[in-house]
Amino acid sequence: MDPVVLSIWILRLVFLALLYWFLWTVVRVLMRDLRAAAREPGAELGRLLVLASPGGEPAVGAAFSLDAVTTLGRDVNNTIVVDDDFASGDHAVLTYRGRAWYVEDLGSTNGTFVNGDPVDGIAAIAFGDELQLGNVRLRLERARR
Repeated sequence: MDPVVLSIWILRLVFLALLYWFLWTVVRVLMRDLRAAAREPGAELGRLLVLASPGGEPAVGAAFSLDAVTTLGRDVNNTIVVDDDFASGDHAVLTYRGRAWYVEDLGSTNGTFVNGDPVDGIAAIAFGDELQLGNVRLRLERARR
């Protein structure tokens, strides 16, 4: 066999081995990152802490993680179910837009209040503000780190 042909075949095999080693390294790094991402909890945007609940549900001191859109009311299909006779089935919705929270009253009978002021349509709500639905009071807090 010609030495030039033999060296070309050896070079091809070395190149192929390096290519497979590179692909194996990329796949291993991607799998490690995917596993790490699966172990981390989802990013929590904020939470609602129950301050007062005369009906007992939700319990005082309970905290609820908030999604970008969180519905509140008596209906069991809401994200946060408020068991209060003065709360409507679909009472209010909290939305996170950009870097701020907004609360919208969904035409509830007794209204939604932020820091004691009635919400007419959509109102901005900040961390530390109190939200009242019927007799239930909740405070918007930053997510726990």
